Amino acid sequence: MARLLLVDDDPGSLAVLEVLLSGEGHELVTATDGAQALEALTRGGLDLALVDIGLPDISGLEVLKRAAAISPGTPVIMVTANTSVDSAVESLRSGAADYVAKPVEREELLATVRRLLELGQLRAENLELRQRLRSLGADKAMVTASPAMAQVVRLMEKIAPFDTTVLFTGESGTGKSLAARLIHQASPRGQAPLIKVNCGAIPENLLESELFGYKKGAFTGAARDKAGLFSQAKGGTLFLDEVGELPLGLQVKLLHAVQERTITPLGAGREVEVDVRLIAATNRDLVREVAAGRFREDLYYRLNVFEIAMPPLRKRPEDVVLLAQRFLDQAGVRLGKRLEGLGQDAMAALQAYDWPGNVRELENVVESALVLSEGRRLHLEDLPAKLRGALNSEEGGPGSLKEAVARFERSLVEQAIAVNGGDKEKAAADLGVNLATLYRKLK
Repeated sequence: MARLLLVDDDPGSLAVLEVLLSGEGHELVTATDGAQALEALTRGGLDLALVDIGLPDISGLEVLKRAAAISPGTPVIMVTANTSVDSAVESLRSGAADYVAKPVEREELLATVRRLLELGQLRAENLELRQRLRSLGADKAMVTASPAMAQVVRLMEKIAPFDTTVLFTGESGTGKSLAARLIHQASPRGQAPLIKVNCGAIPENLLESELFGYKKGAFTGAARDKAGLFSQAKGGTLFLDEVGELPLGLQVKLLHAVQERTITPLGAGREVEVDVRLIAATNRDLVREVAAGRFREDLYYRLNVFEIAMPPLRKRPEDVVLLAQRFLDQAGVRLGKRLEGLGQDAMAALQAYDWPGNVRELENVVESALVLSEGRRLHLEDLPAKLRGALNSEEGGPGSLKEAVARFERSLVEQAIAVNGGDKEKAAADLGVNLATLYRKLK
């Protein structure tokens, strides 16, 4: 239930608003002039205000402008008998969240109120998420507006200050390496080395010496002592990527290192103490691997002290366009080919695709499309056939592209408004449209 302020000098109009909105379960506060409205806004605790544009003492637009200073977090809907585009644009430029025309239509009003209340909730969640990302030093590295990723960020923020071993699970390409790096940077060990080893990329006969090091003469070709990755990460973090690929024989030695915090370099006669924090990651289901006898149960429990499951990109659709724009900017700088941004048709196709390769696949698709593009923006024809086909399949055939784009445009506009803290002019600028166009996309 929300708390709404209704402002209108006409008792009949005010009664209509009360009847329409009280049935939604909202708590209603009423005012019949601008002074009463400003007093209610000053008291605070309002989730939304509906203000008639023609008030007897001061204009509704003046109330709107003062509301921005008194209660900047309260969105305002202007109610007007003037339905001209100029009136709508003037209201929006003055900071209105939306406007409705008299006589008020029930469904339009309720839909507008619901949308703005949901947008307010999304804005609050985005603010909380940005604050959490800043606390991790990740506000520039990690791009997200997703509730699923918000939970991941909350867990990362909680675990970063402690030396607890972390296990990242999830499909390939979901950002496990980035998350590990951010936890390291936000930890007390952040100024010490972060050493990463891909356990599936090093041949089995070399992996032991890479991890634990060796002494001179330990084997043919060992002409000098070499510190292993455990020793190189001294005081910092050792990130064991794809830990599920470790051969069973080496799992025993890793278990000892994790339990005892000591290692024995090849050819050494004594153990060496190590001071590292361990973070591991895998795209395998380690519970199944344990059941199948391919992964040691005792090692699994040593590594799985604090598990963070990374959601696949298909479970965080809010992030697809944000990430695509980031990758387009980065690739443009690297390749010396800058574009203005993503076309609406390309955005709709990116949203419709399932992304089995997750964030890594998205990055590759965007770079490939950038190379092929010939216009100022990235468009549908620049994308691979699999993405164009996904859009047609999801919407029931090629003829429905217009409808798909329209639905996506509205979603994108709402997301841009939330990201910009409710500032529609900034949102319009980010999207490359004028304010009137942005308003039309919301209808």
